[in-house]
Amino acid sequence: MEVKIRCECGQKEASFNLRDNIMPQEVIFSLYCPRCSSEIELNESTMIWDNGWIIEYDMELARFMAVAKLGIPAEKVTPAFLFDEGYATWKELYPGELEDIKNEKEAIVAILKEDPHRYFKELRDWANARMARLKEEGWRKAQLI
Repeated sequence: MEVKIRCECGQKEASFNLRDNIMPQEVIFSLYCPRCSSEIELNESTMIWDNGWIIEYDMELARFMAVAKLGIPAEKVTPAFLFDEGYATWKELYPGELEDIKNEKEAIVAILKEDPHRYFKELRDWANARMARLKEEGWRKAQLI
């Protein structure tokens, strides 16, 4: 299930994926973009930081749902577990990724009509370079791939 949540300052919005509909969207208590997160003290027991963004989870609800629906011990359910295992994480590798790559992908797709072999090479090279850049920038989901 995908949900969109606006950050606390109202300037940005992020799409989230809730793996297998295990967690309700209310498990995401608050969202802070890089602008509004600068005023927030990170509480690692309820929050996760991802390259300037902070997601605050309702850990009581998350633990209840994980125990009830997954049979996972409550102490195993952490913000990192929710994010890294996909139970309440970005829909994309980072917020706004689809918009950021739209033009880049369109240029590569245009090559397909001209030269299919070059298209596959360009697509592979672009994807590899992009992933390396995202890892270097510190995006959490890129580190997991």
